[in-house]
Amino acid sequence: MNPEILAVLVPGITRLERKDENKFISIMEIKMGPINGSFTGTLDLEQITEYESFTLNARQDSKMGKAQAVIKIDFSSPSDNQTELAYNGDIRLTGLLANMGQRLIGGVATTLIKQFFSNLTKELEKQSAA
Repeated sequence: MNPEILAVLVPGITRLERKDENKFISIMEIKMGPINGSFTGTLDLEQITEYESFTLNARQDSKMGKAQAVIKIDFSSPSDNQTELAYNGDIRLTGLLANMGQRLIGGVATTLIKQFFSNLTKELEKQSAA
């Protein structure tokens, strides 16, 4: 996967550096209600089946706690010119993030998912125009 495109798609990433073929070091800036902060960690693409699915595993640390997200993404093709994307994920928070985040995580997750799909749409439109 192209790290430049991955950095554009995943909301909050300010820096993404390839560590291995499917492993990256990431820095993210995320706002969660009254809490905002910089997170440093890893972003790994796992269980890759080309053109069908992959799992995105993100582990991030900050002064406020830790966050780990595992998101399974599946692709299907109902027709020659369409691709459907389905996802399912889980996030775990520790520290102040967990204390404050439990009330806010649903809204934040919804916002980040909307941003991801908005970024994906823009990137696809840009690539089709090229």
